[in-house]
Amino acid sequence: MRRRASFWLAWSLAGVSVAMFAAGFVFALLTLNVADPVKQISAGGIGGLLVFLPFLAFPIVGVLISSKRPENPIGWICLTAGLFWIFTAMGDPVTAYSLARTGSVPGPAMLDALTMWSWALPLGLQGTFMVMLFPDGRLPSRRWRPLAWLSGTAILLVSVALTLEPGPLPHRGGVRNPLGIEGHPWIQAVEVACILLLALCIVASAASLIWRYRHSDREARQQIKWLAFAASFVGLAYSSLLITGIFLAPESLSGETPIWISLIFTTLLISFAGIPTAIGFAVLKYRLYDIDIIINRALVYGSLTVSLAAVYFGGVVGTQAIFRAITGQEQQPQFAIVVSTLAIAALFGPLRRRIQDVIDRRFYRRKYDAALIMAAYGTRLRDEVDLQTLSDDLLGVVRETMQPAHASLWLRSSDRKPAAMDRNL
Repeated sequence: MRRRASFWLAWSLAGVSVAMFAAGFVFALLTLNVADPVKQISAGGIGGLLVFLPFLAFPIVGVLISSKRPENPIGWICLTAGLFWIFTAMGDPVTAYSLARTGSVPGPAMLDALTMWSWALPLGLQGTFMVMLFPDGRLPSRRWRPLAWLSGTAILLVSVALTLEPGPLPHRGGVRNPLGIEGHPWIQAVEVACILLLALCIVASAASLIWRYRHSDREARQQIKWLAFAASFVGLAYSSLLITGIFLAPESLSGETPIWISLIFTTLLISFAGIPTAIGFAVLKYRLYDIDIIINRALVYGSLTVSLAAVYFGGVVGTQAIFRAITGQEQQPQFAIVVSTLAIAALFGPLRRRIQDVIDRRFYRRKYDAALIMAAYGTRLRDEVDLQTLSDDLLGVVRETMQPAHASLWLRSSDRKPAAMDRNL
């Protein structure tokens, strides 16, 4: 594809994505105060649409990569994923407007049937091809080609199975899927099998990224760190949603969803937008090496947040239990909240420093060792007066912390002539 044609195609796809989101926002505004003719409809309103606002990062990053490096398919995958994510997001507002405007079901039902599978394509592209082809747009080696073909087949089968699934559409008052094939219950079994196959392909794609990381140079490893960092948040949010939905709130699988489950689901959707953002930094090599600092801060403040939350809730629950045992009252005392808040304020600084030391010692050993060497040198510097010994110590610190091939220390001698102390390190 010629660079000029790819430039206009990339910007056209990005423009379509933004236009669809704007249209969905307008439809959501038009149906704010309109009663839905079909009960149990889940239009979501502006709030449900704004959840997908971070997904605009896909077309934005995609157009930047595709216009600058059209030979890299990562940009085109971002554009395609963003297009279908936003198409999925605008389905509910458009359906609600159509029902409120005409009161008829067939048209909106057809749109719902089309959006039932539209999430499978971007999710499959993100989980498989985006991971396998990252960061240079090529497979790690030829041995991964069967996985690429299997992943494409799984995405196609999941999309077809979701489209043809018989039965009522979700949250549409019993309206049946106009594209569903009735009388063939085996379609649902095929759908489950295809989804499991796609999940296995996603896991295998993650393995390909690990393989690429182990066989890449330093720059490629930094790029992979960006993607792995963003993907870890998606995995954490999805695992939290799965665990809480199955073990802590099983009623959400068949009944009304608790608000905190909805918050986790919203966090999961928003976390998807971190993937194109990380890809943009990695592929365009903008501030590439800042990822080490970001990972360090995420580990520190993530651990700090979890620890302080445990202290807070543990303090509240413990104080409430003691208060209940002494007084026999169930009402939660304000004293528990005050004590827990003061404990968090007192523990924040020391706990942050302790967690930082543990993380540096475990994950950033070189940085931790360098800090110890500098601290030891500072201690010796206060007591040592011999210039030769100090010079040797300084060169030793440079050797152990920076590991240069050669170091020179220039000192002014008593006769005003510079004297050099060379050390081959």
